[in-house]
Amino acid sequence: MVLRYPLQELKGKRKGPDCKSPAMVRAQGCVITQFPSSFSQDFGSFPNNWYLLAYMLLDRNNNLIKNVRGDVLDREMFMPSIDRIGLMKKKPKVKTCPAENYDGQASDDSILPGLHDDAALDILARTCRSDYPKLASVSKKFNLLIVSGYLYKLRRRLGVIEHWVYLACILMPWEAFDPLQQRWMRLPRMPCDECFTYADKESLAVGTELLVFGRELSGFAIWMYNLLTGDWSRGSLMNLPRCLFGSSSRGEIAIVAGGSDKNGHVLKSAELYSSELGTWETLPDMNLPRKLCSGFFMDGKFYVIGGMSSHTDCLTCGEEYNIETRTWTRIENMYPGSNRANQAPPAMQSPPLVAVVNNQLYAAVQATNEVKKYDKANETWNVVKRLPVRADSSNGWGLAFKACGDKLLVIGGHRGSEGEVIVLHSWHPEDGNSEGPEWNVLSTRERAGAFVYNCAVMGC
Repeated sequence: MVLRYPLQELKGKRKGPDCKSPAMVRAQGCVITQFPSSFSQDFGSFPNNWYLLAYMLLDRNNNLIKNVRGDVLDREMFMPSIDRIGLMKKKPKVKTCPAENYDGQASDDSILPGLHDDAALDILARTCRSDYPKLASVSKKFNLLIVSGYLYKLRRRLGVIEHWVYLACILMPWEAFDPLQQRWMRLPRMPCDECFTYADKESLAVGTELLVFGRELSGFAIWMYNLLTGDWSRGSLMNLPRCLFGSSSRGEIAIVAGGSDKNGHVLKSAELYSSELGTWETLPDMNLPRKLCSGFFMDGKFYVIGGMSSHTDCLTCGEEYNIETRTWTRIENMYPGSNRANQAPPAMQSPPLVAVVNNQLYAAVQATNEVKKYDKANETWNVVKRLPVRADSSNGWGLAFKACGDKLLVIGGHRGSEGEVIVLHSWHPEDGNSEGPEWNVLSTRERAGAFVYNCAVMGC
């Protein structure tokens, strides 16, 4: 069982778009965005599937073709071989006919017959990840490859990253939205108890995991959705469980800082989570305790800003954590907030709504319904745009303000003539300031309610 068309013939047929097509993601890590409609999920159609899959993948990726013409086919690349992730040892038994041999050699052990495995892995890593379920249905070997998580590690190494938005709103369970394919996907129901379902929750996406923090009858709990397996399981608890903390992720690590413990004490401790190991590591304490704060990564460092050091004292300073030196540095007036006299008391306001795009910090100021940008050199905030929705009506709660690749994302609800809907707005900061392009409506979700309870963006 092999690809019946020589690779050179496939190269000659290629006329597809290059990586600069609007449908692709990033210049150096373009994503193959669509499978042919004739792609069969029937295991009995292996030969046709192999041909359609290989031709489509090669045809769609101009940058990869250049690699295939060069070193990829002539010698092994730096990537680990398929043997190292244990897939060749679990290869399915496939009957082949002598007439299906290519150049007189059997190739049923190959991922894509006719290609070196390293080249095939490189191709598959560039496929749109919303199509991975289709790939998994091609063969048992493909299924093992995808659930192993190796393709996601390879994607990160190649700079191929797609950002999906995970939402939990008042009238709908957890759903994922793929901006590239404009697809909504409902997640399985979380098998938590009723207390966790109705309690306040916080969420964080790290690696290929979605972590949801909340309370069950027995105390703090973490439920984890695994993108590889497509199901929920209990996550490892922190060394010091907490709520109302600041958090952010970078790749396969995340940091949580501050918050409140089960007795309501405000914390200054911090912990680092590794999605690869599934473990929590205690970090050095911050200079000040704080809850209702926000965290983010910028310029390779973790920051936490805003929040309250007690039930009445509001903080305007921030703190910077250097992962290499394991030290915290206090930054005065990093989040001054609003001076409006009629704003809500600090305890009623949401944590700071902040997002980082291209290492630039932005904030959605709920009291004035403005987007501000942080000037690192002068340590000041400047207005760059109006928010597309009102945030002051609910003191910032029920609104999501996130970075989604190189765009800012504002997700909020409104009530219209046809009921309540959730609207996803996006804006590219490089397009200009408040006088530039308006917010783009990415998608709307009807019958979802008008309140965003939790939101996380997963990039992998």
